[in-house]
Amino acid sequence: MPTTEHLRVERLTKRFGEVTAVDSASFDVRRGEVHCLLGENGAGKSTLSECLYGFYRPDSGRLFVDGHPVAFSSPRDAIAHGIGMVHQHFVLVTPLSVIENVVLGTHKSGWSANLTEARQRLAEICDRYGIQTDFNAKIWQLSVGEQQWVEILKALYIGAELLILDEPTAVLTPQESERLFRIIRRMTDDGLSVILISHKLNEVMQSDRVTVLRKGKIVGTVNTEETTKSDLVKMMVGRSVSLKAERRELSAGKPVLEVKDLAVNNDRGLRAVNGLTFQIRANEILGIAGVAGNGQKELFEALVGARKVEQGSVHLNGANVTNLSPKSMIDIGIGYIPDDRYRAGLVGEFDIEENLILGLQERAEFSRHKLLDVKRMAKFAQEAINQFGIVTPSSKARANTLSGGNAQKIILARELWSSKSCLLANQPTRGLDVGVIEYVHKMLLEKRSDGFAVLLASEELDDILALSDRIAVIVKGEFMGIFDAGSVSLADLGLLMAGQKLGTSVALEVE
Repeated sequence: MPTTEHLRVERLTKRFGEVTAVDSASFDVRRGEVHCLLGENGAGKSTLSECLYGFYRPDSGRLFVDGHPVAFSSPRDAIAHGIGMVHQHFVLVTPLSVIENVVLGTHKSGWSANLTEARQRLAEICDRYGIQTDFNAKIWQLSVGEQQWVEILKALYIGAELLILDEPTAVLTPQESERLFRIIRRMTDDGLSVILISHKLNEVMQSDRVTVLRKGKIVGTVNTEETTKSDLVKMMVGRSVSLKAERRELSAGKPVLEVKDLAVNNDRGLRAVNGLTFQIRANEILGIAGVAGNGQKELFEALVGARKVEQGSVHLNGANVTNLSPKSMIDIGIGYIPDDRYRAGLVGEFDIEENLILGLQERAEFSRHKLLDVKRMAKFAQEAINQFGIVTPSSKARANTLSGGNAQKIILARELWSSKSCLLANQPTRGLDVGVIEYVHKMLLEKRSDGFAVLLASEELDDILALSDRIAVIVKGEFMGIFDAGSVSLADLGLLMAGQKLGTSVALEVE
């Protein structure tokens, strides 16, 4: 265990208006260690890390680097003191090459001189840590996993000695994640320090120490080898949480959703879904595993009527519903949990009552003589708040004032209530903490038990493996195959997500 102090934080506080995002936080990071920041959504992890990187200026508190007091007014100040950060959402110029993105903004000398110097230095960094990338490739030509390495190379190139990684494996396959952690260990062996922000407990357990935050305050810092996942979750949420979904064995019923030869284009008019054929039966969850950007979004939007089907057909309970409008799909009983809760699932300026009846406002339950029944809306909202445990001061609170978990519960309440036989859930646990994830899993499994057909897409393979009866792996808009959940391992899924086929020992179904 490293012992030399690299960074020390003393009683750091950051407020946004009347909201205290980080409340008198104190902890230290040792040179050569992987130090994890763990906490629920909204616990203050990102705000704290942005203060360490100079993006935010704390309202009070002190920072020390190698024992010397420092104050950052911008990321440039943090970089000058050897602190780099890789954000979850990359900051890259897509038309430029890898080498150009690395050099951009790092020197005052001529552009060609920058590139010449950078190539040699980057080659040394890549050789040292076993990183492979094409310096001349344009960013838009790279996979999201390859773009992650470009962000890390940028930080290493400017001489970062302490690297902050915000959810670094969110866009990686399991094999890519394993490789990232191997390289992280090479970095820490060289004396670099890493602050890891992650909600994936398997990754958290690979750190040296964990600092847990709850509601902006630090609960404590523990040596990872002296704790357990369950202990960390209890520190994080203040209660025990089941880490394993209880999925009963059920016999699949009649086909509910049938998709044949489906082809869908993306926003640029290019083919995003290419000839998909599958069916989902009652009492069944079909999980779709895949790295982001492989056609999941376009597939779900086509199934719910929000995107045109270019080729093929969609049938629900035997009826052809291809290219029906979203309103028609809602009326016939499709429930839809979109991948972006704020852009596609909610209207931020609407209150909870209004969001709970989006798309349902013309139903007799909520309107009389073409006027909204405000009493029924209020009653329905209060029932949803009680049933789903939505934390809010009142049903009149705007959606954009709620945490991500509570916002997601509004969508769940609406879609689970309105759907009749089929539920489409695209990334339903994205950005949620373990307590809310537990609840989402429970709701999806209840619908399965009620005879629903559920289509689930998630970049979290723990979701897929815990909930699915069958698993389809999607790559570039095509299925690598459809597998019985018990026939594939996490490693198998990772290989398939990277576009590699498995051996004949694994049962493969291509419908």
